[in-house]
Amino acid sequence: MSLLHDVGPTLDLREFRLLRDYVNKFCGIYFADDSSYIVERRLRERLRELGLENFTEYYRYVRYHPKAESELERAAEVLTTNETYFFREAYQLRAFVDEVLPTVRARALARGSKRIDVWSAGCSSGEEVYTIGMLIEASGLFEGWNVRIFGNDISRRVLSKARDATYTSASFRAMIPDYERFFISTDEGKQVHPRIRAMCHFGHLNLMNERRAAIVGRVDVTFCRNVLIYFDDASRRKVLDTIYQRLYRGGYLLLGHSESLLQTSTAFEIAQLTTDIVYRRPIPYTDLPPSKT
Repeated sequence: MSLLHDVGPTLDLREFRLLRDYVNKFCGIYFADDSSYIVERRLRERLRELGLENFTEYYRYVRYHPKAESELERAAEVLTTNETYFFREAYQLRAFVDEVLPTVRARALARGSKRIDVWSAGCSSGEEVYTIGMLIEASGLFEGWNVRIFGNDISRRVLSKARDATYTSASFRAMIPDYERFFISTDEGKQVHPRIRAMCHFGHLNLMNERRAAIVGRVDVTFCRNVLIYFDDASRRKVLDTIYQRLYRGGYLLLGHSESLLQTSTAFEIAQLTTDIVYRRPIPYTDLPPSKT
């Protein structure tokens, strides 16, 4: 990190709490008082770019300026770590392919459908979305099906990169060689094959806006990995409720390796897979097939 990030306006506790609480209300991100230095360091560049002298001016900007919402989105982007790459957390992806996808296929067929919908909630620059697409394509379970993978993010900048679908070496640190066939080399890097891109769609969405989340539609699986770690308990419950409502009965929620719902009261049930623990929207007993006697 440049030394410039460690000099500049300081953020006192009053300013920090005003900014922290306003950003939290907007997008769910939360920082405890002892993390004020992180907010100070990460937002200084925003002050410089906007030509603002101090954090009080910045607070007024995000409250009252005509471009306040756009700036809040930029603040959310710089306050979180947008680290992502193809085939991240491979153990979970194996469980997704080996155990989740066959179940999803069977349930779709049971409701008379040949369609699968997956939501990547907080997709950043798109590597997770395209990874899901490649895994579904390679599974061979959904030939002739309508496959739709939707990724959302609060940052328009990373969504632009996701739609471009061209990536450099940092995105391939966990790449599986067999999946190289899903990329085309270009002067700028490697671009995701059009066949995979056709499955994948992106949209701007703040996860705290439950009404807007209706654009996602109903989904079989939601990936929400390494997103909720930034949220406070109330915001986390709100987002989880939105995800729950978007899932079909029996639909799955996959979180990041450092996340769990053990300390959060939700309607989800635990689904123990061979290589991972995931969460599921329960199936009412009335929807279960009759037992064989």
